Amino acid sequence: HTQAAAGVAGVIKMVEALRHRSLPRTLHVDAPTPQVDWSAGTVRLLTEARPWDTPGGRPRRAAVSAFGISGTNAHLVLEEAPEDAGTPDTAGPDEGTPSSARPTGLVGGAVPWPLSGRTATALHAQAARLTSYLDDHPGTSPLDVGASLALSRGALDHRAVLLATDAETTHTALTALGEGVPTADAVTGAVLPGAPRVVFVFPGQGSQWLGMGAGLWESSPVFRERLAECDAALSALVDWSVTDVVRGLPSAASLDDVVVVQASLWAVMVSLAAVWRSVGVEPGAVIG
Repeated sequence: HTQAAAGVAGVIKMVEALRHRSLPRTLHVDAPTPQVDWSAGTVRLLTEARPWDTPGGRPRRAAVSAFGISGTNAHLVLEEAPEDAGTPDTAGPDEGTPSSARPTGLVGGAVPWPLSGRTATALHAQAARLTSYLDDHPGTSPLDVGASLALSRGALDHRAVLLATDAETTHTALTALGEGVPTADAVTGAVLPGAPRVVFVFPGQGSQWLGMGAGLWESSPVFRERLAECDAALSALVDWSVTDVVRGLPSAASLDDVVVVQASLWAVMVSLAAVWRSVGVEPGAVIG
């Protein structure tokens, strides 16, 4: 579940479609569902990729919708960037492929390539896989590799970093790392053991029920006091009591109202965090 990043996969997919001027096929669809009258409109499922042509040079546009179970509702319209008339023609043998104009050299010096694994063996295997990939894809941009390793990979306990300066040195260092051989061109290490960091993760809409937190309200002064503070903060905005909702009183506002649900969940989360902190569990972060 991507939570706060809900919809980003669709955005990335359509940005790539705009770049490559190609409409990708709809995944996981063998045949359109008979429950929809496909002849009644112009919506179609793409069973195979096809060129993305537009009449009269009209800009290509795409719409991306995201409907998350946690309450995310978003709609984004993307339009391709205008042609840059001042860009020199740098396309090589793969002329016409958008990625072919990317520089394969380095810009501004060396690029760090961070790698990691749960064990030293896993780290070496990761380096070996990257070496094999680069052997199969000559000309891959070091900048792209560095960005992917830094931004789209988790940092596990056993780590290494090498500086991609030139193709030969980088390949030699990466090969040595894959074989578990020490090299001056790569730094390796492991995360020192210590107290684990604590993160409080609270659920979103859908986790509520009538009387949630009622037991804590009765037994925990900390919970009760913080909930009262939340109630006071909300009183200027709503005409109902979040404390009554939490206690499940007959006169409480209905959880059928999404405003009541969201405000009550927020108040319970804040109050629960206060309870945990009061017993010495200090979070490094709170999300939800």
